[in-house]
Amino acid sequence: MNLQFQERKSGQFVLPGERLGVIEEFIPSSGTYVKDGIIYSKVVGRTLLDFLNKRVSVYPLNGPKIPRIGSIVLGQVSNVQTQNAVIRIYKVGKKQLSGVFTGVLHVSDVRVRYVESMVDVCKPGDILRAKVISETNSVYHLSIKDKKLGVVYAFCSQCGYLLQLKKQFMYCPRCRKTEKRKTAIDYGKGVV
Repeated sequence: MNLQFQERKSGQFVLPGERLGVIEEFIPSSGTYVKDGIIYSKVVGRTLLDFLNKRVSVYPLNGPKIPRIGSIVLGQVSNVQTQNAVIRIYKVGKKQLSGVFTGVLHVSDVRVRYVESMVDVCKPGDILRAKVISETNSVYHLSIKDKKLGVVYAFCSQCGYLLQLKKQFMYCPRCRKTEKRKTAIDYGKGVV
């Protein structure tokens, strides 16, 4: 075991980029990232060294809020492909984020039943609520399987006007186009 790291104790103050150990010694957990097999601190915070379970974490000081596994986030869809949508996360719960965080929503994490294409789920510009289900190297993997999760505001892909929910479809009152989305149960009622 690395002698310098062995002398460390839980609760020590660390800065982003500070070396915490190697993946052969510890399993990286929240507040950490791995580069070339070395575990680093992702945030300004205090270390939590769990020698029994071989885990290392960094808990942020009352600094900027970051998404965590299990967090409910709000973001704007920036890109949609057949299998994935890329989401720019800007809120965790009700707290605005200070940095830029990227989320990926895979077609398998949309509904319990089969979904053929992400094009029927969301479009660029839409605002959606999702749950963080995993995180790898600062990319958050999202799910909208719950009825409280999904698109909360959708915009017409033809004219950009706010879409209204009409039964199973989205309707544009300006150009009369209909589109599909996977909406949250409170579509159009939440505060963004």
